[in-house]
Amino acid sequence: LFCFKFFLLTFIGARRVQSFGHGEAVHSNKLTNRFILGWKVFITITSQNMSHMLLGLFLAELLLVHGAVEDDAPLCRILRSPEYPLLAKEGDVTIGGAFSIHTKITQPPLSFTEKPAYLTCSSVNLRIPLRQFRFAQTMIFAIEEINKRDSLLPNVSIGYRIYDNCGSTLTSMRAVMGLMNGGEWAVTKSCSGQSAVHAIIGESESSLSIVLSRTTGPFEIPVISHSATCECLSNKKEHPSFFRTIASDLHQSRALAQLVKHFGWTWVGAVNSDSDYGNNGMAIFLSAAQEEGVCVEYREKFNRAEPEKVMRVVEVIQKSTARVIIGFLAHVEMTNLLEQLSLHNITGRQFIGVEAWITADSVVAPNSFSVLGGALGFAVPKSNISGLDTYLIKDFWETDFKCKEKDKGSSSERACKVNHDLDELKEYVDDVAKLTYTSNIYKAVYAVAHSLHSVLNCSDSLGCNKTKIMESLKKVNFTIKNGEQVWFDSTGSAVARYEVVNWQQDPNGLIEFKPVGYYDAFLPPGQRFVLRTEEIMWPGGNKELPVSVCSESCRPGTHKVLQKGKPVCCYDCIPCAEGEISNTTDSTDCVKCPEEYWSNQNRDACVMKNVEFLSFTEVMSKILVFFTVFGVLLTLIVATTFLMNKDTPLVKANNSELSFLLLFSLTLCFLCSLTFMGRPSQWSCMFRHTAFGITFVLCISCVLGKTIVVLMAFRATLPGSNVMKWFGPVQQRLSVVAFTLIQVVICILWLTINPPFPFKNMKHFKEKIILECALGSPVGFWAVLGYIGLLALLCFIFAFLARKLPDNFNEAKFITFSMLIFCAVWITFIPAYVSSPGKFTVAVEIFAILASSYGLLFCIFAPKCFIILLKPEMNTKKHMMDRK
Repeated sequence: LFCFKFFLLTFIGARRVQSFGHGEAVHSNKLTNRFILGWKVFITITSQNMSHMLLGLFLAELLLVHGAVEDDAPLCRILRSPEYPLLAKEGDVTIGGAFSIHTKITQPPLSFTEKPAYLTCSSVNLRIPLRQFRFAQTMIFAIEEINKRDSLLPNVSIGYRIYDNCGSTLTSMRAVMGLMNGGEWAVTKSCSGQSAVHAIIGESESSLSIVLSRTTGPFEIPVISHSATCECLSNKKEHPSFFRTIASDLHQSRALAQLVKHFGWTWVGAVNSDSDYGNNGMAIFLSAAQEEGVCVEYREKFNRAEPEKVMRVVEVIQKSTARVIIGFLAHVEMTNLLEQLSLHNITGRQFIGVEAWITADSVVAPNSFSVLGGALGFAVPKSNISGLDTYLIKDFWETDFKCKEKDKGSSSERACKVNHDLDELKEYVDDVAKLTYTSNIYKAVYAVAHSLHSVLNCSDSLGCNKTKIMESLKKVNFTIKNGEQVWFDSTGSAVARYEVVNWQQDPNGLIEFKPVGYYDAFLPPGQRFVLRTEEIMWPGGNKELPVSVCSESCRPGTHKVLQKGKPVCCYDCIPCAEGEISNTTDSTDCVKCPEEYWSNQNRDACVMKNVEFLSFTEVMSKILVFFTVFGVLLTLIVATTFLMNKDTPLVKANNSELSFLLLFSLTLCFLCSLTFMGRPSQWSCMFRHTAFGITFVLCISCVLGKTIVVLMAFRATLPGSNVMKWFGPVQQRLSVVAFTLIQVVICILWLTINPPFPFKNMKHFKEKIILECALGSPVGFWAVLGYIGLLALLCFIFAFLARKLPDNFNEAKFITFSMLIFCAVWITFIPAYVSSPGKFTVAVEIFAILASSYGLLFCIFAPKCFIILLKPEMNTKKHMMDRK
């Protein structure tokens, strides 16, 4: 409906429009000019915040209908009713000002049937008006100082018009309309083509600055704020004419997140003003906090007109577990929240504040320190403007006590007395020395003056536009008298520089804002943030850093596992699995150790895996060595016994040559078990398997030869048999050599094609490395083992056939029993060899070698030694030839 009304107004109220730029008049009665200008104002004001639509429509309607009286009359003024400034002085050029001298308005009822009454202003907090009045006085001080200078704007006087906006959007609109209009009642036909002011200093709050900027934007009247920090004002498409001598909240919000992260606070609460300032600043902080890994337990917002929401915020803070609170609040909202926190005795919280309240006088009260003691925050750096303090005190004295300082040679109606009560001035004077926002106003006035100076000194030959003060403002770069440089970045803001202050108490018990660091966005990233942590006093007067986390930090050796349905800062600490470590605090994942490493007991470091092999130093190895040496000694004893009794019938009857060769091969079998012990190497791996294969074939070949001799000897006793000539001593030797050579060939082929090699087995055990000899070619290994088994089987068959020969001493039955043991040992060896882990595989193989060797030694030679040593009467030819 509003838009339809506005569209009709563009046709009904078609009049000639005078532009409100700087000297540019539109002398056309075409409808298009009126339509474009009206819609430009309407869209500009309502594009971001639809709550401003009424203001936009109101201004557009004034432009299109109420501003015109005749078709030929140029529109020179906007308002029908005059709006008089609070402070004013004429000059060749005029600078406007808008400050919240009062803090509350009384709004009359709107009946929409008659013209509404004027808004009336009142004040409920005496601290804020003093501060805002000081801002207005600072603006006047800077203007008067410039007017006295010859180097800046010579022969040009600056005037001012300062309005009171009462801290309200409606009165702020009324003030800005008065600034642009000039305050005259009637509409004249002789227009100067200029707006009433060339630039406007103000507002203090971001929401009011948005209204001011959107209203003046279409007319290219620059607005310079001293304390509006909302990042939304940096958008030059939305606010092309807005400047500020303070940094935007973009840097402050990010610095807040870095400050919280610096102290390890990952679990915080957030409270902000429900305004453009608070909402935009908090949105940037939340985004930066997420990047820094900081979680927000709650986010609450309220404005100064919502006491019930303040109570809700207090209740949320009281129930929360976060010990750190981010307060992105204007000083009025912070004061309201502080009062309720004090009433509910909520203390011990670590407040992190912003420049709007961290050093504001309105927040300081007798009970403030119990709640805000130890608070940290960013403050606008102090700036000393010489002469300003004297000017402000003198002006306030004369205004407050309604007197006049007596000049020499002149008289005053009432001279100021020296004994006036100065307690009323204490609060006013205290903040003068801080000169934070006050100095920003001083810089803003000088920025306008330098811009005007550039425009007035611009010649046509330089190609510059004398009417574009706003364009000149973008290029100003000067230094004020205290040495501070002033310039604007691409967004129209000053460079972000903050002091980090800490709420402490001095020896007298008074609250002081002690600087404990700084943040400078102009410096390189690694040097922007500096903190002196040792100087900070924490809540409750403690020197110990408070803790605010959802979950305690996970120690090294554990990793974080998020709790279901909770923020990322709430987690459980789970130990790392075997073979994985975490060597930092709050690790999100465990890292797998390299292949040859394993995690230690605490899971916080990778250590070399234990390398396992059958070492000579182990108990098991010592036992096996003992039985090996014992077997060798027994074999040597048997050989000695046989050697000493070689001429006896028993030794001769058992083929002494094969017996000694068998004893020699058994000695080698015992000794080859030693090659399986110790650290495997390339040569040891090849030697152990070949030595084992060849010595056992030699041993079995001898036994096989002895078995064949027994069978042949039995056949030779039969009438007409001539078998022994085919298996005499020469044939016996050749058979042993032939059987052994076959094994040698198999071993040579194995070593040539794919020999055994040392291998680090890391699959069987994850926590240790098994150093073993890989077979290389499994076919070669099983061929060696299979050939031994084949000879043993043949020997067993032949011995079994000869077991019942009628000799009194039949060796075949002992060979049968020895081969039975040999085959049983090696048949059970195969599954044990395959299933035994690590060094036990080697131990099983050694055990098989020793067991089979002892079996051959005892079964074949023990009965003979028994007769030779203990029954010599049986060691005769007659006894040997007796039949059973």
